[in-house]
Amino acid sequence: MGLPIYLNYDQDELDAQYNNRVRFPEYVEHFKNWRVWSDQARNDLEVILDVPFGDDPLERLDIFPAATASAPIYVFIHGGYWYSLDKADYSYVARGFRPHGIMTVVINHGLAPICQMDEIVRHSRAALAWLWRHADHYGGDPNRIYVAGHSAGGHLAMMQLATKWGEFDSTLPPDVVKGVCTISGIFDLEPIRLSYLNEMLRLDISEASRNSPLSLNYPVNTPMTMVVGGQESPEYQRQNEAMAARWRALGFPLKWEKKSELNHFNLVNQLIDPRSDLVGSQVQSWAC
Repeated sequence: MGLPIYLNYDQDELDAQYNNRVRFPEYVEHFKNWRVWSDQARNDLEVILDVPFGDDPLERLDIFPAATASAPIYVFIHGGYWYSLDKADYSYVARGFRPHGIMTVVINHGLAPICQMDEIVRHSRAALAWLWRHADHYGGDPNRIYVAGHSAGGHLAMMQLATKWGEFDSTLPPDVVKGVCTISGIFDLEPIRLSYLNEMLRLDISEASRNSPLSLNYPVNTPMTMVVGGQESPEYQRQNEAMAARWRALGFPLKWEKKSELNHFNLVNQLIDPRSDLVGSQVQSWAC
């Protein structure tokens, strides 16, 4: 056993806490399924692909309109530890929400190591700002934007709630986002900085701190749903429990769920099914 570098973890132990591909080797099948399901969703559902919201080639989003106008909007941010995967892997999410009369928007953002975390966060905020200004052109209600994200996407979803939108864009209201759902999210980037992941992310102490939701202020009282798999590593459990405790301490609305039988990858699979608990709990919590 080596010297502890974070809490009681040495380097190998800390790396193991965040190496989900080793912990759950069946991730390969999940990745294949996501792509197949998403290809089918794009074939079967009405969709507007690769709508630009910025100048970077990855600043693009896909819009799956609802059947009726002025629909609530569900924005999904993909995982992949900020350096992998793509919005095209998650088109299947639209299948879960369209039957509830909800527009689904799946966004991309820049990826490490080409982009630093500050820029990745800025991209995700730019997508929300663009959507607030343009949603009505696609049948969405800009006053009912809800954001969800899986893993690193859960981190980016939480960063939306820490945004002072008037400073980001003076035309925006303070409450662009009306609710957030994090699915096995990450809220403390310091252990990420100290882990093997930083070979790709290149975080320094200050960048990790200013992009860690656990240490940020939240200007608007916003309801949050937090879901974590019961088979996640202890570090994922700690991060989610700490963020939930922070939200409760602020007195903000929180719905907390631990899915004991699910892990980091099969948990997000539930979003394809409009009858699943994961879809239903979000629709119910936000009164979409």
